[in-house]
Amino acid sequence: MTIGADRPKALITGITGQDGSYLAELLLDKGYEVHGLIRRSSSFNTGRIDHLYHDPLQEQTRLFLHYADLTDSSSLISHLHRIKPAEVYNLGAQSHVKVSFEMPEFTAETAAMGTLRMLEAVRTADWPIRFYQAGSSEMYGKVLASPQSETTPFNPRSPYAVAKVFAHFITVDYREAYGLHASNGILFNHESPRRGGTFVTRKVTRAVAAILAGTQEHLFLGNLDAQRDWGYAKEYVEAMWLMLQEPASDDYVIATGEMHSVRELCEVAFGLVGLDWERYVRVDERYFRPTEVDELRGDASKAAAVLGWTAQTTFRDLVRLMLEHDLIEAGLPRPGRVQS
Repeated sequence: MTIGADRPKALITGITGQDGSYLAELLLDKGYEVHGLIRRSSSFNTGRIDHLYHDPLQEQTRLFLHYADLTDSSSLISHLHRIKPAEVYNLGAQSHVKVSFEMPEFTAETAAMGTLRMLEAVRTADWPIRFYQAGSSEMYGKVLASPQSETTPFNPRSPYAVAKVFAHFITVDYREAYGLHASNGILFNHESPRRGGTFVTRKVTRAVAAILAGTQEHLFLGNLDAQRDWGYAKEYVEAMWLMLQEPASDDYVIATGEMHSVRELCEVAFGLVGLDWERYVRVDERYFRPTEVDELRGDASKAAAVLGWTAQTTFRDLVRLMLEHDLIEAGLPRPGRVQS
C-alpha cells in the first residue's frame, strides 16, 4: 500500500508527551498518517511513542517525526506546507504550572506565542485545515463559579494559565476573523501511566511503588487540600478528535464533573496497597505555588450533548491504573496486591 494514499493526514505538536502519544495511537488506529513535531535534543525523548513506529499490518510506518519548535515560525510553516495535513492538533507547550513561575518567558513563548505562530501557519494554507488548541482548566484559576463551563470567566493564577488564556482567545479570534475551523478543548486534569513524573498524581503513585520497593522513605508534597477534577488521558484525546469531526468549530470543556483533593489521592493510592499514607507523606513548602488554585471542577455537559463524549474511568480506577504500572516499573510485578 502506498503511504499517504487516500489516508487523512494529521500533524501533532507535543507528540512525545502524554496526550500526544495517546492521540497518535488513536489516529493511527483510525487509519491516519500521523506527523509529529519534536524539538531537537541531545537525548531521545520518544519513549511514549516508540511502540507506534511500525504497524505489523503495513510495509512501512505511518508515523513520521520532524524537527521543529513552537518558538520558530519558519519551521512550523515549512513543515505544514510540506505535509499538508487535514487536521492540526496543537498540544505542545511548557505545561508545568510550578515551572511556569520559574520560566515565565519560555512558558509564554511556547504556550501563547507558539499557538499564534501555529495559527498563522494554518492561516497561510491554501487547503482546508481543522485546528485543535489544547486549553487547560488552569485558565479558571481562582474560580468565579463552580462547576466551570465554557461560559465561566477565566481568572488565571500562573504564567502558564495566563499564556493558555491568550492561546484560547487568539484561537477564537482567528476562527472569527479568518473563518478557520479552530476549536478549543478546555481539558481538566487528565492523567495516566504516561503522565510525567513531576506531576502530582504520578509523583504519588511512583512514590508508593518506591516505598514498597524500599528505595524511598517519604513523599514530599505541597498543598494537600487542593482539589482537582482528574480524568483518564486516553479518553480525553478522543474528545479532541471528536471536536474536529464536527461541521462547525467550537469550544468544549472536557472533565469528569467530580472533584478530589490531593489528600484523597494519597489516601486512595497508599490504601490500594494497604499502607497508611500519613506515615509517609510530608508537606514541604517548596512545593507550594506563589498563587494557589484551590479547586477546579468541570461541567462537560456540552461535550456530552454535542460530541457524545463522557468520561468513563472513575477516580479510583485511574489511580489503580497508574499504581499498577509503577509497581511493575519499580521491579514489583505484583499488581495483584492492589486492592479493589
